Amino acid sequence: MALSPRLDVRQSQTLTLTPQLMASIRLLQLSHLELSAFVDAELLRNPLLEREDGGDGDTPLERERPAEIDPYEDVVDQGAQLQSAVSIADSLDTDVANVFPEQSGQDSLSQSNMWPEGKSAYAGLDAPDIDQYVPAKPTLADHLAGQVALIVKDPAERLIARSLIDNLDERGYLVADCAGIAEQLGAPVETIEAVLAKLQGCDPVGVFARDLGECLAIQLRDRNRLDPMMAGLLARLEMIASHDLSGLCKALGASREDLADMLAELRALDPKPGRAFDGAPVEAVIPDVFVRRGPGGNWQVEVNADVLPRVLVNRTYYASVSKKTRDAGEKSFLVDCLATANWLTRSLDQRAQTILKVATEIVKQQDGFLERGVAHLRPMTLKTVAAAIEMHESTVSRVTANKYVATPRGLFEMKYFFTTALGSASGGEDHSAEAVRHRIKQLIDAESPTAILSDDTIAETLKAEQGIEVARRTVAKYREGMNIASSVVRRRQKKAQMA
Repeated sequence: MALSPRLDVRQSQTLTLTPQLMASIRLLQLSHLELSAFVDAELLRNPLLEREDGGDGDTPLERERPAEIDPYEDVVDQGAQLQSAVSIADSLDTDVANVFPEQSGQDSLSQSNMWPEGKSAYAGLDAPDIDQYVPAKPTLADHLAGQVALIVKDPAERLIARSLIDNLDERGYLVADCAGIAEQLGAPVETIEAVLAKLQGCDPVGVFARDLGECLAIQLRDRNRLDPMMAGLLARLEMIASHDLSGLCKALGASREDLADMLAELRALDPKPGRAFDGAPVEAVIPDVFVRRGPGGNWQVEVNADVLPRVLVNRTYYASVSKKTRDAGEKSFLVDCLATANWLTRSLDQRAQTILKVATEIVKQQDGFLERGVAHLRPMTLKTVAAAIEMHESTVSRVTANKYVATPRGLFEMKYFFTTALGSASGGEDHSAEAVRHRIKQLIDAESPTAILSDDTIAETLKAEQGIEVARRTVAKYREGMNIASSVVRRRQKKAQMA
């Protein structure tokens, strides 16, 4: 057969990941905070998008854009809408001095007469957020820098002190080596250590330590309690961790009563003195899905509407602007904005429906957990849920990422309900790994000080009670994952508690 070029027509099906399809997939795995930030960016970029207020009955097609502010309007008229200190204090039900101390000496009568009678002090504006008046929390570096100015007088030593502060971690420990800092600054190691010795007296006591033992020693020295026996105890912290009290008494030459007193002093110290200046704000976890008991006894699944961004496509504005547009580039921009706006509204709606569908299937399969607790948590995988709702396993994985479910038994991450299965010795239904961990913790919490359960004993108990086929090393892995000590350490702990 001769080889020659030719043209063939073939028909085939392929799946192409367009940029919009990739963006829709990415929206599934975003948390509600990340999704809100993404929507805010789109609202700034796309003039055809606007938020749905939900307060009026206008349809998306009839909604008009808000009137623009006249740039030539007198700024004095705008200044009439500014809030006074008295009005802000009244809204917070407190005195002006508690909100604005500098306003306490001014004439409150003149401030209160700024608003006409019967008119709201905010003139349609949002009430001030109380978080705006919370002062910024000083950081550990700022707190120490103020003390350095009083402790260190030499300019060169202040530079060294600043470098030492920069090398502290969130616990207040010095993470850099003095030799490395000396090489970086071109100073003798002895000078670095001398400055470090001065800074170890700063508040909070225990900062600038290089390890846990030194941190505790600094605090004991400040209390004038660092005697030779206490120093020997700090040198054997690993024996304290293993609760080898008999070995500590022999090594220190101390009685059980003296050792108990020294251990009580150690418990009163702060092993992480820098954590008091942890300025990271604590963010509350907001559930994406609510699970409630329905009137008929069934479980009702509802998506939290407060975390779903509501956006509308302003087609009225598009129609009015497109009629007046003559430039091809502007027309192309408007068409792209309209297509992006339509895609975003559809994607947000599809995301909410997908989350609801996955959450409903999770609740359906984990009804035993909702009814009777973690001991009845069933083994469940992403593949199981994906097959039940006829979706791809990767889609379920993205939907359950960074999502939380509020149930009558508490707030849980969606990933919590997906656990591996442990086989049953009797050939019955498999057991969830989370339920097995829960049972192991129950057995250890209920053990007697005179009969500590080993890992082998726990494995045999699980097999005898519930027919759970689990190896000793699996029990040890689960136990260590829950930060539970071994049977040897637990025996020492409970003996010390009984003594």
